Amino acid sequence: MPRVLLLTTAHSYRNEAFQNAARRLGIEVVQAVDATGPLVTHTSRNLPVDFGEPDAAVATIAGFAAINPLAAILAVDDSGVVLASEAAAVLGLPHNQPGAAHAARNKYQMRRLLAAAGVPSPWHRLFSTADDPVELCQQVPYPCVIKPLTLNGSRGVIRANAPAELISAALRLRRLLNAEFGPGVHPYLVEAFIPGFEVALEGMLDDGQLVVLALFDKPDPLDGPFFEETIYVTPSRLDAAVQTAIADAAGRAAAAIGLKNGPIHAELRVNARGPWLLEIAGRSIGGLCGQTLRFDLGVSLEELILRQACGLPWQPANSRMQANGVMMIPIPEAGILERVDGIEAATAVPFVESIEITAPLHHSLIPLPEGDSYLGFIFAEADTPEQVESALRAAHAQLRFGILAEFNLATTGL
Repeated sequence: MPRVLLLTTAHSYRNEAFQNAARRLGIEVVQAVDATGPLVTHTSRNLPVDFGEPDAAVATIAGFAAINPLAAILAVDDSGVVLASEAAAVLGLPHNQPGAAHAARNKYQMRRLLAAAGVPSPWHRLFSTADDPVELCQQVPYPCVIKPLTLNGSRGVIRANAPAELISAALRLRRLLNAEFGPGVHPYLVEAFIPGFEVALEGMLDDGQLVVLALFDKPDPLDGPFFEETIYVTPSRLDAAVQTAIADAAGRAAAAIGLKNGPIHAELRVNARGPWLLEIAGRSIGGLCGQTLRFDLGVSLEELILRQACGLPWQPANSRMQANGVMMIPIPEAGILERVDGIEAATAVPFVESIEITAPLHHSLIPLPEGDSYLGFIFAEADTPEQVESALRAAHAQLRFGILAEFNLATTGL
């Protein structure tokens, strides 16, 4: 039985999906869990490692592999991508080069490599929290977007249309970075805002060749000031020529960064000048969104990833014929989630498959740009993308969230 080490966090949405896929394939999965999160006990199925201390983490993984040979090391999300490549390199397992994994995690390195390869991407410039916002706002085009280098899920990403807005955004981002990484000097990017609509591409690289698994339309405009994603629908309704151009841009971006094997997730904006690369990640789609993808004989995205990693046949003949979609339920305001109403009515909407509320009751909600999660996910399946989109919107309209503003807690006695 092949053994795979899965770099993850204790509460990742994806852990169960990978475990289910592994059981179906007869693959043993051991989770290397980030020990900087909740306390993790060292067992035969859990290996605590500190993602923030990569040298020590690689040594721990190598020691484990010396006794328990591994077929592959995979990262569930961005936090483990670089560590997975470094550990696989030490053990001689299939991997992307660590430099490529790092570039896919660092937006500045990514921008430099994309620009050098001629892949269309926004004008950009590197700044840091030590720079005077009043001075930097005179050095960039408008509208522009300010963003941290390594946070994901649109955290800290803010559009500015004028100097005063950029000053405010820079100060806000400084507070977020200090809270996330501790006081100090933190780099960030300012990029030109690219007009157009967004799409997401899910694919697998096989020795540098891109196999497109799905192209998602994002029907809601993502024009700022924050960039909270909501609806993904596949198959795309774009014409074939545009879809081909998008796939070509994603493949060129992967090559420019140096990614050659495994899953990729790319975000692009498309306008009259064609597709523009926003980001490309050396991992699969996040959250529960992978549930929208099913291939021949019910094969899941996680199963494809495990198959490729273990050297098993993996290329899907085709995805299932029906249209699918997911809505990442946005957080409307900060506060304490007290209740969720309307789930039964929302689930009864035609073509809705399921609704999963992942935000725990009686816990704080933090919306973007500071927050890093959603209220939950709505899934739909139908004959056409239009039916899927309509079902997701109708289901969301049935939901009501009771959120108690935290500044009221002291006066209410809660």
